[in-house]
Amino acid sequence: MRQRFSLARLLASSSLVAVVAMGLGGCTAMSKLSDVTGSVGPRAEAAPADPARAVEVYGERYRANPKDAEAALGYGQALRANGQRAQAAAVLEQATIANPGNKALLAQYGRALADNGNFQQAFDVLSKAHSPDNPDWRLLSVQGTALDQMGRHQEARSYYASALKIAPGDPGVLSNLGLSYMLSKDLPKAEEALRQAYASPRASTRVRQNLGLVVGLQGRFAEAETIVKADLPPDQAAANVAYLKDMLSRSDTPRGAARRTPVASLSQPD
Repeated sequence: MRQRFSLARLLASSSLVAVVAMGLGGCTAMSKLSDVTGSVGPRAEAAPADPARAVEVYGERYRANPKDAEAALGYGQALRANGQRAQAAAVLEQATIANPGNKALLAQYGRALADNGNFQQAFDVLSKAHSPDNPDWRLLSVQGTALDQMGRHQEARSYYASALKIAPGDPGVLSNLGLSYMLSKDLPKAEEALRQAYASPRASTRVRQNLGLVVGLQGRFAEAETIVKADLPPDQAAANVAYLKDMLSRSDTPRGAARRTPVASLSQPD
């Protein structure tokens, strides 16, 4: 395994950008149905842990009354958690039309748009989901990720800074900030932000992965390997190391060759 890599080529990789987009955006696992906007009502408390089952449960409620905001919100997030991103965006779009001004629906619709790569539209919708006098730091962070995906890194960091003023030290926001610096090829600052995120007891597996990736991109593979497998069961440590090697080896993948994006280790929300 080579320990020195072509940073420009790696950061230009469409596969890496796709992984970064997942790392930036938000939840891909459904730890709860209120990941952004608070509880969606008493029915959300009984949400099945399995995303596929949640799609069935919330789908039945939604089909019984498509204009019901609670049912649409639960169904939309269940679809997102189950990887049915286009369908989630379609459901939430219709729900926002039926319930104009519903900020919880707008927040989830904006996230669904970001899931699908509609970053400008996502940013615009999320701007309507909260206001300058009552900002939601989670939405500020997601808006930052949308800006980063459009190449507007300085603007994105102003959103992360605003989010961190409300939620100091949040590891998810700090991780997004680190990836923002990585996208603009400022790896020392990326590492600094990610180390702050990693130091938090609330840091997710994704934060560990992102820090290891940024350290590895600087040619310090042994250190990166130590980071991604520290304090983990052997099977998970091995999976993390395999992920790291796969990502770092993308700079040597011939253009046009088949590429697989390993997402299992990124399945937990920040």
